[in-house]
Amino acid sequence: MSDAIKHECGIALVRLLKPLEFYKEKYGSSFYGLQKMYLMLEKQHNRGQDGAGFASIKLDMAPGERFMSRVRSSKQQPIKDIFGQINTRINKVEETLAAPVTSSKALKSTFPYVGEVMLGHLRYGTFGKNTIESVHPFLRQNNWMHRNLIVAGNFNLTNVNELFDNLVALGQHPKEKADTVTIMEKIGHFLDAAVAKLYKKLKQEGFDKEAASPEIARRLEISKILKKASKNWDGGYVIAGMLGHGDSFVLRDPAGIRPAFYYQDDEVVVVASERPAIQTVFNVPVDQISEVQPGEALIIKKAGDVHHKKINAPTAHRACSFERIYFSRGNDADIYKERKELGRLLFPQIYASVGGDLKNTVFSYIPNTAETSFYGMVEQAQQFMSEKAAETILSGKKFSPEMIKAMLKEQPRVEKVTIKDAKLRTFITEDSSRDDLVAHVYDVTYGSVKPNDNLVIIDDSIVRGTTLQKSILRILDRLNPKKITVVSSAPQIRYPDCYGIDMARLEDLIAFRAMLALLEEHKKTDQLKTVYEQAKASMQKPVEEIKNAVKPLYDQFSDDEISLKVSQILRTDDIKASVDIIFQSVENLHKACPKHTGDWYFTGNYPTHGGNKVVNQAYINFYEGNKGRAY
Repeated sequence: MSDAIKHECGIALVRLLKPLEFYKEKYGSSFYGLQKMYLMLEKQHNRGQDGAGFASIKLDMAPGERFMSRVRSSKQQPIKDIFGQINTRINKVEETLAAPVTSSKALKSTFPYVGEVMLGHLRYGTFGKNTIESVHPFLRQNNWMHRNLIVAGNFNLTNVNELFDNLVALGQHPKEKADTVTIMEKIGHFLDAAVAKLYKKLKQEGFDKEAASPEIARRLEISKILKKASKNWDGGYVIAGMLGHGDSFVLRDPAGIRPAFYYQDDEVVVVASERPAIQTVFNVPVDQISEVQPGEALIIKKAGDVHHKKINAPTAHRACSFERIYFSRGNDADIYKERKELGRLLFPQIYASVGGDLKNTVFSYIPNTAETSFYGMVEQAQQFMSEKAAETILSGKKFSPEMIKAMLKEQPRVEKVTIKDAKLRTFITEDSSRDDLVAHVYDVTYGSVKPNDNLVIIDDSIVRGTTLQKSILRILDRLNPKKITVVSSAPQIRYPDCYGIDMARLEDLIAFRAMLALLEEHKKTDQLKTVYEQAKASMQKPVEEIKNAVKPLYDQFSDDEISLKVSQILRTDDIKASVDIIFQSVENLHKACPKHTGDWYFTGNYPTHGGNKVVNQAYINFYEGNKGRAY
């Protein structure tokens, strides 16, 4: 993605089911769990650059012994930093030991962070500052072991303000109005109530306070707590949590917007945001890894038994298609095929854009995540050229052996045209100087394109178009191509996302700006005020009655009209080549990614009521010139 946007957080939960000495004997290390967690986070590093965190629970520790540990970092290399801190502390302890520690009890008593239940998180900030206080996991402490709660997640809620007010009405005083804190306190409220109710019941059954504690851990029904806590959550989420006594859980939203995968055997239960992370780290085949189902919680009790509980009724399945286009790592077998198909399906539009002149067309991609869709695009071009050659040869005309060989030899011209340079600091504040620096973010391979060639560049998606306009198109133009065709493997991004991606402002989206330009051309700008009034009026309605007020503005224009206007906006006067911007169609997106139909950022069809409220608020902000967030 040439326009950098913040995106999805990542989670990893590891639950060891055997005593720690088992892993020492079988795998050669008492720190097996820590090592696996480190790998799980590194294999999902693409999901977080703003921070990382780790927490662990030690089971059955004696009173007075530390049973919970947490470490977080918001440094430039957060995973390296947190495990550096863990290793330093473990090494210091090892230096003081007179003899090796082997038993589970001794290992947990001796070494920090070594436990049976572990939760890791990678953060991409979508709300708030990127400080250590914003990094997951979040911790809610209590002297009652069962009331300690550690939470981390990949999510955004659209109704944080409402949920915050509900907590205040319950008598709580949350320390800040952030979705993670709100969710943790909501779960914590019902956890407190469930523990208190159980304790009262156990007292009536004759249990004293000390004997009641393990019985509370055994009887506590996590599913009931999660059902009450998540009753009014509106958004996309995967929430992972651990309780002080050792229960753990992962809860997924009813529409399956955010991803979660799990694997279990008799040694371990592991949950992650991405399937290949589990495949690679635990060396297991793909058919042994399953998805946490929408609306379901995977619950691992302290005793190690695993339960799948329906918490919220699943709605229409709307798994995020951007996970397939860009966010998730491309080494997942299905994602790899889907990204190639996205490139393949774009070929007819590309062929039309270059006027059928494939002989004088160079194909390339914008590094590095568009590489897979590039392969699909080029394979389709090769197939087309091969079929054309075969058709010509079999036409009945007579060709010399040399001519036949030449026709069979024809293939797409492929070059590595663009190279992303080291990140440049825009330390000069004047706009003209900043633009000159931005223009050098990408470099080109000189000599890779002949003068007057067509140049086709594929990208994952085009969000704002800023990098294209100020950097990529200008530097590609130095190669003197006749035409530059920029191809987006994603459709036009028209609406904000409120379920995880940091795309909150309509006016930042190049498709929205193109639509505004078309309204002006057609002398229809009076509609902007009408839509504003409709959006304002919608804020007074119950959320389930709110409709997307922005869609009718787009509906007046075809996809091709908006694409053409995007091309005109991004091509500045100093660019000599003609410029064509091509977007994937929504129809072809669903052909390529049939199981991931979440497309609200392209279509405006939000999977929750809160999404419609967010897009209307985003429009109100745009119309009023308010730079604030819509959620």
